[in-house]
Amino acid sequence: MTTTVQVLIDELKYESENTRKLLECVPENRGDWRPHEKSFPLARLSGHVAEIPGWVYHIVELDEFDLRKNNFERFVFEGKEQLMTSFEKKIKEAEEVLFKTTDDRLQETWTLLMDGKIISKNSRYKELRKWAFNHLVHHRAQLGLYLRLLDVPIPGTYGPSADDILKMKAGK
Repeated sequence: MTTTVQVLIDELKYESENTRKLLECVPENRGDWRPHEKSFPLARLSGHVAEIPGWVYHIVELDEFDLRKNNFERFVFEGKEQLMTSFEKKIKEAEEVLFKTTDDRLQETWTLLMDGKIISKNSRYKELRKWAFNHLVHHRAQLGLYLRLLDVPIPGTYGPSADDILKMKAGK
């Protein structure tokens, strides 16, 4: 019988491949670019996508996490190698944490706070889905839009992208 933990590990591996492909496309020389004044700069958004798998540790290993009290540092990449190294480290850590946990642990409550105020409180499983998996896909999609607006070819994630289809039509 497949466990919930195994399902999460399999999904993490699948989504990490899609994320890796997109992060590899991020241009190093456009880190300050943003599509709107309220948007993250490209370097910050890319860094955020790379750091999100780190939430697996916080959710599985800690009972709560306060964004202010725990001095959560936001990652801004300064170069492609740093971006990819950080992402690979977070993915490896996430896999290791998930391999060590149990389905029973995933049913326990986890709380996200800011200055002691509850932002989110639910089972570790639901919080993993929200903050480590869905959050990653959400920001990865934003990153794809940034890259599209910068005219950077986008790799497919859940099927071929428009760029992939154009390559196929051109016989490449």
